[in-house]
Amino acid sequence: MTVELKNEALTVKINEAGAELSSVKSADGIEYMWQADPKFWGRHAPVLFPIVGRLKDDQFTVAGQSYHMGQHGFARDHDFRVVSQTATTATLELADSSETRTIYPFAFRLRLIYTLSGHDLTVGYEVHNPANHELLFSIGGHPAFNVPLGSATGSLTDYQLTVNPGQKYQHIPLQTPYNDIEHATTLDLTKPLPLTRDFFKDDAVILGLKQAQTTLKLSSQLNTHGVAMTITDAPYVGMWSPYPADAPFVCLEPWWGIADNVAHDGQLSHKMGINHLAANQTFNAHYVVNFF
Repeated sequence: MTVELKNEALTVKINEAGAELSSVKSADGIEYMWQADPKFWGRHAPVLFPIVGRLKDDQFTVAGQSYHMGQHGFARDHDFRVVSQTATTATLELADSSETRTIYPFAFRLRLIYTLSGHDLTVGYEVHNPANHELLFSIGGHPAFNVPLGSATGSLTDYQLTVNPGQKYQHIPLQTPYNDIEHATTLDLTKPLPLTRDFFKDDAVILGLKQAQTTLKLSSQLNTHGVAMTITDAPYVGMWSPYPADAPFVCLEPWWGIADNVAHDGQLSHKMGINHLAANQTFNAHYVVNFF
């Protein structure tokens, strides 16, 4: 089933499967979201929960018990329940179950809250801990945006990335598939950065944001269309497109979590970027995408 939001500027579609944003189309017919062609990547914008990235050996340990979990967790592969909906808002929910607890031994309630206003779509995350003990989790977005946009002919290499504030950012490399922050470098984003395929040759490009408000914009000389994502308080953002394939999309990924460190000991409580949510407390985060 699909949930639809609509105003005078945009029509938004969200799949109940994975609460995944699947389409954002302008009034004049421009589709901004990647349409999940499996030739390159068969997803649109999966929700990453309760981990972001890969675990070492796809395993983690809690209270002496080991559990197996694949990359980016399981939320993207479960059906969410529509809790509420209006013409321009929708809230979808996934709660723990006997199935989830076999691979992730925590009670939780995860809500995705989509809000459409003008040319902006806000994607909100709400994680509630209903238990009387700590909840350990990561969460993040993985939206893929078409390049080129509209009727323009071109490719990823016709686009540039502009980051505000323009400055030098911590670049956290991957010793694929794990993070290698011990060998972090800097990425100069004081000026717009022309995109190339080689930019993604080592998998996702990860920036440390230190929870500072940051806007990433994809734009081109091809036309006046693009996207600008504003992230309020995420510690990391990933940027990704398949390499070396000539895939016509770029992902901008706000993360409240990150792949295991190369030296991680497997204990979930020690995991880099893990969120520790106290009993009966609620975590809230969001990002906003402006479609122009």
